[in-house]
Amino acid sequence: MDNLVNRSENVNLSLITYVCFTFVGYFIIGLSLSVLPIFINKSLGFSLVIAGLVISLQYVATFFLRAYSGKIIDGKGPKPAVLFSMISFSLTGIFLMVAYYFKFSPYMSLSFLVITRLLTGCAEGMIGASPINWAIMAVGEEHTAKIISYNGVASYGALAIGASLGVTIEHKFGLYGIGVLSITFGILGFLYAKIKENKTNTHPQESQSFWKVLGKVAPFGVCLALGGIGFASISTFITLYYNHFHWNNGALCLSVFGGLFVAGRLVFNNVINNYGGIKVAITCLLVETIGLSVIAFASNPEIALIGAGVTGLGFSLIFPALGVVAIKSVSPSSQGSALAGYGLFIDLSLGVAGPLIGGVADIYGMSYIFPFSAGMVFIGLGLAYLLKRKSSL
Repeated sequence: MDNLVNRSENVNLSLITYVCFTFVGYFIIGLSLSVLPIFINKSLGFSLVIAGLVISLQYVATFFLRAYSGKIIDGKGPKPAVLFSMISFSLTGIFLMVAYYFKFSPYMSLSFLVITRLLTGCAEGMIGASPINWAIMAVGEEHTAKIISYNGVASYGALAIGASLGVTIEHKFGLYGIGVLSITFGILGFLYAKIKENKTNTHPQESQSFWKVLGKVAPFGVCLALGGIGFASISTFITLYYNHFHWNNGALCLSVFGGLFVAGRLVFNNVINNYGGIKVAITCLLVETIGLSVIAFASNPEIALIGAGVTGLGFSLIFPALGVVAIKSVSPSSQGSALAGYGLFIDLSLGVAGPLIGGVADIYGMSYIFPFSAGMVFIGLGLAYLLKRKSSL
């Protein structure tokens, strides 16, 4: 019994040494997540559509880097991809500082913000599946569900912490402070990755082409993409939503979302293995739909906070639940490409969601963005149910 406990503790500690790279990356992403939409809209004077489009450029770049990162992971191991990402994250801090320096010239500042978002997307594309595969290669495929769950805790927990801290830093030091912190954490992540041993694919089978693998994971990815609309609506527009209704502490919604997201991953860590990925995904998409509906009809910020928490709880297990099923649909030698391809769909979701939801806000009004998001997630729920029906035939 003691040996089992010790073995479990050793696995958990080992996982942390890999998913910490995810934490560093998404912490840097989170630092500017809450402040850039307001900076672009209020300080530079651009529309909400432009603000959403600039934020979404990150996910467009991530989309195109996913395939490349999967090829690197399957061929050379995850370490080179992690090192590349940390360098890119450091560069984002530099260009963010330059963009803030040129705030007196809106178009010049926006141009540097575009570069910042593209670099952030490149960094996220390389870090997305790398720590997960690195950990799988280190501790074994039998821990895949736990690894994906821990990685999600690191990513969304880091986003929540970074977003709240970013607002505080921006108030005191402007985007300069966020830039300095981004550079510092990127360098620290690079130095730590540099000293860790790389792992390479030990499976003898020849890896399949990325696009063939993408076709196999696509059904699960589409459900993930629709579920990601809810996260995108909160992460990109919740501060503007609160500002629209003259409510305070909009960034707190991100923290509550992230807190319940992390709690869901930790408390319900074993439900995927016990009940299956599809069943868990259906339940989570239903809970996320309810949470977004609560925000949509909230009459005060307190109720909106509750909705954000319910949304975070619902979204918490969608990625690992569908991800475990997606990985099983390909050979072990193509796991890097499978995770990269599967992750493409959340990038696509977040990339499209920014301008799409911004357009809904500009045309119909800010109050319509969360009913719209709830509807999209509900469609994802229906598709997940169809996948379950198909798998049981």
